[in-house]
Amino acid sequence: MNVLIVQYSMYGHIYKMAGAVAEGVRQIEGCEAVIKRVPETLSDEVLGMMGALDAQKSMAHLPVVTVDDLAAADAIIFGTPTRFGNMCGQMRQFLDATGGLWMKGALIGKVGSVFASSATQHGGQESTILNFHTTLLHHGMVVVGLPYSFTGQMGVTELTGGSPYGATTITGGQGERMPSDNELAGARYQGAHVAGIALKLKG
Repeated sequence: MNVLIVQYSMYGHIYKMAGAVAEGVRQIEGCEAVIKRVPETLSDEVLGMMGALDAQKSMAHLPVVTVDDLAAADAIIFGTPTRFGNMCGQMRQFLDATGGLWMKGALIGKVGSVFASSATQHGGQESTILNFHTTLLHHGMVVVGLPYSFTGQMGVTELTGGSPYGATTITGGQGERMPSDNELAGARYQGAHVAGIALKLKG
């Protein structure tokens, strides 16, 4: 079974979370994960001004996702940074190109899930995932989150992302904080959880 992880990462935080999600998927026998990136909409000049060009170059080996890739996948897990409580523009632009899939009902019944990041603890990571869910529901997807059986999201002894809507990470205002062990554990759990449900639905 093929689980597609579609992500956009400007500075590498979501990319690192995507790696953990893929590890979780591969924990489920018979499941394989592929990580792809949505097309970049910013020029190298703008990325350089934002201090993101080196990070983008380090992720250039990832294949760019196509609309047809979504239709071919058994399940899709999306990863996005937060932009004012919603998904990033790169992800939105890619999803806005999926009208043909919607017309054909190509994603109906597929499992869909979302993980995210935000600069601060209350910077919109939960609303980003919830807002993302509306697109998945319009496509008829079966939305899966991160259940409380992942107890790492219930801790109060450390700064950490994660909610029942999906795994998240907090990056810091300058992107100085990379995902913690607990946040990566949540991403792995979500990957395994999504793959397990998708396998049951396919069976």
